Amino acid sequence: MTQKNIAKIMEILKQAVKDFENPIVADIGEETRSPFMVLVSCLLSLRTMDKVTAPVSRKLFAVAKTPEDISRMPIKNLQEIIRQVNYYITKSKRIKDISKILIEKHDGLVPDSFDVLMSLKGVGRKTANIVMTYGHFKSGYIAIDTHCNRIPNRLGWINTKNPNETEIEIKKILPKKYWQDFNDIFVKFGQNICKPIGPKCGACPINNYCRYYKASTNSII
Repeated sequence: MTQKNIAKIMEILKQAVKDFENPIVADIGEETRSPFMVLVSCLLSLRTMDKVTAPVSRKLFAVAKTPEDISRMPIKNLQEIIRQVNYYITKSKRIKDISKILIEKHDGLVPDSFDVLMSLKGVGRKTANIVMTYGHFKSGYIAIDTHCNRIPNRLGWINTKNPNETEIEIKKILPKKYWQDFNDIFVKFGQNICKPIGPKCGACPINNYCRYYKASTNSII
């Protein structure tokens, strides 16, 4: 797969997903330009569907938008607000702890350093990449979630076993002009077309470029 073909596929996908709902972290980033709100919404979204995370995030941000707001909020109140997300008790403690650290060590600001973000308990590579991309709007970062891992492997761009490997390999082949939008595009595409189970291959605008589709079609013949 050449960079030229990858660029062509990215352009097709950009058009194909433009009417699909944005992932919550991308929306929060565009709406608020608040790295803290992007960080919190990402923490809430872990192992929780966007359709649950979105209203919970907005409900929380209606009453608490800063580390100081979260620190002042009784943890029981925080847990009640975020109760619908998976692992809400653990997440409430993480959000509280991170807010305290941001106040004590970073003047209440979310660091714009990937390594410093990774040092915060509960923040992994995906979350750090998302905060750098959609919170600080820094180039050079690609957030890899389950969709961003699955789809490039199905297409035949890469052959990787986990998101960390995918992040490394995607950076080698994806033109840098698409790094900022990669997660947004592939999450929307993965949620609506290239689903983990029962992908809509017949409705896929890039199925003629897809190794998975060609293999499944040949197996039927």
